[in-house]
Amino acid sequence: MRTKASLVFTFLFLALVVYGQQTPTVAIRAGHLIDVRSGKVSTNAYIVVAKDRVVRISDAAPSGVRVIDLSKYTVVPGLIDSHAHVLGNPKDQSSTGNLRMSSAQKAIWGMRNLQVWLDHGFTALRDACEGDAAYGQFALRDSVESGLIRGPRMVSAGGCVSLTGGHGDGDVLAPDAGLASQPNIADSVDDIARVVRRDIKYGADWIKLMATGGVMDPISDYRVQELSEEQMAKAVEIAHRAGKKVMAHAEGAEGIKAAVRAGVDSIEHGTVMDEEGARLMEQHGTWLVPTLYCFQHDMETGTSQGRDPVSFAKGVAILKEQQPAFSRAIAHHIKIAYGVDDDPDVVSKEFGALVRGGLSTLDALRAATINGAELTGRAKDIGSIEPGKFADIVAVDGDPLADITVMEKVVFVMKGGEVYANNAK
Repeated sequence: MRTKASLVFTFLFLALVVYGQQTPTVAIRAGHLIDVRSGKVSTNAYIVVAKDRVVRISDAAPSGVRVIDLSKYTVVPGLIDSHAHVLGNPKDQSSTGNLRMSSAQKAIWGMRNLQVWLDHGFTALRDACEGDAAYGQFALRDSVESGLIRGPRMVSAGGCVSLTGGHGDGDVLAPDAGLASQPNIADSVDDIARVVRRDIKYGADWIKLMATGGVMDPISDYRVQELSEEQMAKAVEIAHRAGKKVMAHAEGAEGIKAAVRAGVDSIEHGTVMDEEGARLMEQHGTWLVPTLYCFQHDMETGTSQGRDPVSFAKGVAILKEQQPAFSRAIAHHIKIAYGVDDDPDVVSKEFGALVRGGLSTLDALRAATINGAELTGRAKDIGSIEPGKFADIVAVDGDPLADITVMEKVVFVMKGGEVYANNAK
């Protein structure tokens, strides 16, 4: 009589055999295929796909299977934006734009925005909080997952958890014309518990904390710590107990350090990070999503998209802090993931900013692939082109290891075995 252990082993073995013998549905011929883990480049490689997964990589096409010819191009894994804001019109930078658009209209804009991410080769993203009490980002995430709409795979934060007058306080009106109490505002530890539990109740994968003031709003100071370390530690305690992760918007040095000590999983921006903060992040293994390009892009758009002059002045000032902080992050071997925090029309521009900031071209690719997959908790399914993972595959015109800006020249996008864009010639 077989033991329970031997039956389990037999079942697993048969499952692997059946999986390995899946009938291929398509093969992709890659002129150059980059292994983002090792940096190895294979030529004339065939990526064999069965339905939505990669089954093997070989040097010859399987017989009787349709071949997509990308022999003129470089093939990389589907890309991951780890700092996205999907709702609303990304070209409206006015401080009242969020107040002039309904939740439904924001979600419709979100459907448009998700398609733009896909067109640029971003097959997955992390939404880094929205100012929508109705959580339109969760509806979009779930609709993509169910196949109702097209878009990248998503994990999503809830509201932008802020104190009154902080970076996430969307009420920029006069005191005699102010809004009713907003569900994302937390002025005490008890408030934090309530706000975080609300986000989790309605479906948040991540909690987003506003550890410091920011740049885009007209009321906060990016150098000043806002949420207390005690508040952030309570948020981390509740989120981690529920199996969720926590990210912290943190510009100023003291807020960065408080957030790291509180146990957050990632620091967003980190633009005024000092040496002590860099050491803390290295010691704690805290991720950094630096969003370099969005601050640089601000200098191009200025106030042309309705941005408040006070906000733009903050952008000019903080840009001087960006490179020294990023150099510290690299020197301390902090884990870096790709995030644009900007209009998805320019989502590919962060590659160039990361390399100009000091990353190698390979590390910039890793930031948008295997690193993003690890940060978002989906490394077993996405982030690299390997047997068993989703067939999320992108082709670009040129060699990104020689010139990272060719990542802006996406010609082919496949997500889960389905072709979303094919401009290969």
